[in-house]
Amino acid sequence: MGMAKDHFVLVHGEGHGGWCWFKLRWLLEGSGYRVTCIDLAGGGVDPTDPNTVRTFEQYDKPLLDLISTLPEGEKVILMGHGIGGLSVIHAMHEFVDRVKQAIFVAAAMLPFGLQTDEDKKDGLPSLPDNEIKSTFGAGADDPPTTVALRLEFQRDRLSQQSPEEDSILASMLMRPWPVSAISTASFEGADERLNRVKRVFIKTERDHMLDPQQQDSMIKKWPPSEVLVIDTDHSPFFSAPEQLFNLIVKSL
Repeated sequence: MGMAKDHFVLVHGEGHGGWCWFKLRWLLEGSGYRVTCIDLAGGGVDPTDPNTVRTFEQYDKPLLDLISTLPEGEKVILMGHGIGGLSVIHAMHEFVDRVKQAIFVAAAMLPFGLQTDEDKKDGLPSLPDNEIKSTFGAGADDPPTTVALRLEFQRDRLSQQSPEEDSILASMLMRPWPVSAISTASFEGADERLNRVKRVFIKTERDHMLDPQQQDSMIKKWPPSEVLVIDTDHSPFFSAPEQLFNLIVKSL
């Protein structure tokens, strides 16, 4: 009998859900890997209203619950996209011994989350007010509870090189993301502990959402085991799924 293949847990970014990985999941499962595409609170088909998600713990609960229920001794490969990188880091802080490898696809790779203005500058997309729609679920005087990309800016920001039908599918499935909860992502602990986990960063060269310079800044401040480069938009799982798959398998 051959060795059991790795178990991937794929963590979506802001506004997305587990659905965004459908092409990559097909490729990974077709090669014998196990794949779980998680929906974080208020994302994908998770029933939570994102305006009611007020803490990062609440946002990440589906991911942390999944890892906490893994069979004894099982390790997973965590892969995060965009803000999903923060969720991967959170899981590494909570369950470092259950994570075999962490892969950041144009993702926020910040060892302690969003503790400083510098962290936010590196790891969060910088979106002008005219491109977003904010909801003030906690009251007009409080910061917005959710933010969404306006429809007419989604393709250019997220998937300008992707097949148009994928951009249309995304526009139908995307949801506002719980921006006030995400802003509380802050973790305590030593990064030496986190450095026990192999980290791979996949840099997207034509990214209009998380600028390549932001990605470079995070790579420089906390160098991963390996940096791989893909000449795509922010959504290589749509624009270059086979290439993304090949890079991932090569990094194992």
